[in-house]
Amino acid sequence: MRALRLILASVWLVALSVVPSSAADQTSSLTGQLLVAEPGMPDPRFAETVVFLVRHDESGAFGLVINRRLGIRPIATVLKSLGLDPDNAKGEMTIHYGGPVEPSLGFVLHSTDYGRAGTLKVTDGIALTAEPEIVRDIAQGRGPHQSLFALGYAGWGPGQIEDEIRLGTWFTVPADDELVFDDLVGTKWKRASARRGIDL
Repeated sequence: MRALRLILASVWLVALSVVPSSAADQTSSLTGQLLVAEPGMPDPRFAETVVFLVRHDESGAFGLVINRRLGIRPIATVLKSLGLDPDNAKGEMTIHYGGPVEPSLGFVLHSTDYGRAGTLKVTDGIALTAEPEIVRDIAQGRGPHQSLFALGYAGWGPGQIEDEIRLGTWFTVPADDELVFDDLVGTKWKRASARRGIDL
């Protein structure tokens, strides 16, 4: 828990620098879709993972793993670690593994009923915010209706994700709010895989 506090204390310092300023608008873009690991995924870091793609364009891809839980902490503890006032903060926050890149960075995927100046709307129902104030708003009951807090992210260079899909490492399926935000982490990979109709 001590290590987690140290991570959270620095989680927001450079987060906005890696978040794209706008979603890709190319017809071939996979932005807003779920990237699902094939059953034979050779990289153990991504075995049986489901990644929500926040951005995909000619410069590469950026996404968050949505089905790996790191732990649960009191929201007051998270706020204090971020240097924010924890007074009147109630409840707990689930912390997810967002990916192997920059594990000191934090991101909140959330429903689009909430937004700040730095919020990126990815789809009609899903947005991303990387500012610590969203955690305070959640603690005070003024945050989004649905949210997922993640540390780290998954990233690919230009053309890399396309190559991996062609090699049979990943496939994509449409995303929806329920699968992204529900608490049934242990079944997300199977449910996402079932959308393609493969037999596991």
